[in-house]
Amino acid sequence: MNIDAISRVSQYKSEKDMWDVFEVTHEGTNNVKRVRKHALIQEYELFKMQQGESTTEVQKTFTHIANHLIGLGKEFDKEDLNTKVLNYLDRSW
Repeated sequence: MNIDAISRVSQYKSEKDMWDVFEVTHEGTNNVKRVRKHALIQEYELFKMQQGESTTEVQKTFTHIANHLIGLGKEFDKEDLNTKVLNYLDRSW
């Protein structure tokens, strides 16, 4: 834990209050989570391979989006994830 984190919670008496501050600081409020989830869903829906992008870059980007959505409570069927990637690979693949 760094000095900024300690100073952020040092004024609180209960562990619960400290935890709440850390949770909002690192995860955001419910409203922030909702907006973030909506933006990631839109990014997921519009996902496609860009010209000149390698398959490694595509996989990295897609995994980043999917993992963040899963972390926010979105559930995916593995078949849907695989189909999504395969459908949006550049025609050269």
